[in-house]
Amino acid sequence: MKINIILLSLVLLLALGCTSENKQNSENQSETTQKDSTQEMNEVETKTILFFGNSLTAGYGLELSQAFPALIQAKIDSLKLPYKIINAGLSGETTGGGNTRIDWMLKQKIDVLVIELGGNDGLRGISPELTHTNLQSIIDKAKKKYPDIKIVLAGMEAPPNMGQKFTADFRKIYKELAEKNQVNLIPFLLVGVGGEPKLNLSDGIHPTAEGHQIVAETVWQTLKNVII
Repeated sequence: MKINIILLSLVLLLALGCTSENKQNSENQSETTQKDSTQEMNEVETKTILFFGNSLTAGYGLELSQAFPALIQAKIDSLKLPYKIINAGLSGETTGGGNTRIDWMLKQKIDVLVIELGGNDGLRGISPELTHTNLQSIIDKAKKKYPDIKIVLAGMEAPPNMGQKFTADFRKIYKELAEKNQVNLIPFLLVGVGGEPKLNLSDGIHPTAEGHQIVAETVWQTLKNVII
């Protein structure tokens, strides 16, 4: 009888030890799985927005942190949205240059593409037909590389000294492209800023820090419908 009691006690102790160990292993496994799941979720959910443009996007004459893409990133961060912005603004860029450069930019995964090009075409008197062709090519390349990419097209205006026909033809480019390709359109990037001396640098072309705040809000009104 004494031997049976001892054996029973040993069995119970072993069973309790296994239960405790299994519980600990289960908790450790659960914690590891949760960490892996959280890490994987963060990696999957973080998406990239590429601002592809010229000196307006680059924030000419200002700190990069004052340019409208950086202001929009701050807005995104404040809302805890899973997006990071890449500022690919290049001063002096035309749609022709952009059409060449986009191939390199698309080597990284892009979820949202904001195209801000054409202003320098207008200033240089490049034919609206060529500007239209270049922008269409950029859109085509982006969609071919990433079929699910979302595109925002920022409209621009040609300077009035280029003549009435030129400015009218130039204005049509962005609306036609947006409708044809079913992309989101910002009718005029510099609305409320263009032509306002106090909101532009001394060159009368590039926005001040205050001007960029207005531009950021203009862009956000369209972009938020794409990412939220």
